[in-house]
Amino acid sequence: MNPSVLHVYRTYFPDPPGGLQEAIRQIALSTSMQGLTNTIFTLSPRPVPAVLQRTEARVVRSLSWAAPASCDLGGPAAFATFSRLAREADVLHYLFPWPFADVLRAAVRSDRPAVLTYISDVVRQRWLGAAYAPLMWRTLRQMRVIVANSPAYARTSPVLSHPDFRDKVRVIPLGIEESSYPKDGDPAIIKRLGLSADEPFFLFIGVLRYYKGAHFLVQAAKTLGAKVVIAGSGPEGASLQSLSAETGADNVVFAGQITNAEKVALLKRCRALVLPSHLRSEAYGMVLVEAAMFGRPLISCEIGTGTSYVNAHEETGFVVAPESPAELLQAMNMLLTDDDLAASMGNAARARYERLFSGPALGRAYADLFREVAG
Repeated sequence: MNPSVLHVYRTYFPDPPGGLQEAIRQIALSTSMQGLTNTIFTLSPRPVPAVLQRTEARVVRSLSWAAPASCDLGGPAAFATFSRLAREADVLHYLFPWPFADVLRAAVRSDRPAVLTYISDVVRQRWLGAAYAPLMWRTLRQMRVIVANSPAYARTSPVLSHPDFRDKVRVIPLGIEESSYPKDGDPAIIKRLGLSADEPFFLFIGVLRYYKGAHFLVQAAKTLGAKVVIAGSGPEGASLQSLSAETGADNVVFAGQITNAEKVALLKRCRALVLPSHLRSEAYGMVLVEAAMFGRPLISCEIGTGTSYVNAHEETGFVVAPESPAELLQAMNMLLTDDDLAASMGNAARARYERLFSGPALGRAYADLFREVAG
């Protein structure tokens, strides 16, 4: 049996991209290659058209009325649309956390079997976590299976390690179907950013949010003998540029929002990918998988989440202490000055991608799960 699956999350392409949207795209794409049918229900501030037919799935959008604390809220149309889509599906797949999805589920009361991919604990919004807790526990108890994306997160999350859920938790690493990315990218981005053809540089890619630790990267960059490219936009963008000017880190290049083709070109050319996230809100780091797919060494921080599962310390790169510009600088300098080390770690990252994070591995694991629950 190849079931139809309804994936439920607060935002999706073509709205501003992020790692979780990419994770959903990859789950849908890789399972469709296994014969499953996918629909994605989401909210958007501009849901016109309401239905998009993309390669990976049909995307059905309702209006996002507001997004307090990054929690998009829908109106009556969202409830009606979700109810209709839930009746059409064989399996419901929720991406956590999105409290409005719990409200949708409680209101609609679908009888379809449901699974949940647990991306992150509620970390910063303590007030929201306290108010949301009763509904959250109810939703989790209703799930047939709860998916964690790494053994570390399943072990360290106070929710996933709770006795009520231990037997429900299953680990499926997030991954990427390589054919879904442009093969060569857009090399014009290299010239646009003022980089020479053979110049080594370090790369950060992501939404510029509080937990990404990019401020520590800017501080580390000041005495680095290479450029650091920060690609992405977000609420921390202005303060990062101010910090760069104040500290004299004129080797930091702000690329702004980039296209997928530009991202590929930067990933293929960078010396290493740096993800300095310092809080558990960074639950996995899809950009680490992207860089590993292109054979790049990785630098990340030890925060007890999936980042240290994707990036194996001293194998695929370096895992350093969070909030430590000095350790970030030391790791970058080691990769900058040792060509053989950078090459061997990049090769190891690619091998780990093929073994654990490839599209076929992701597709088989989720397709088997959805078939099991539907059957």
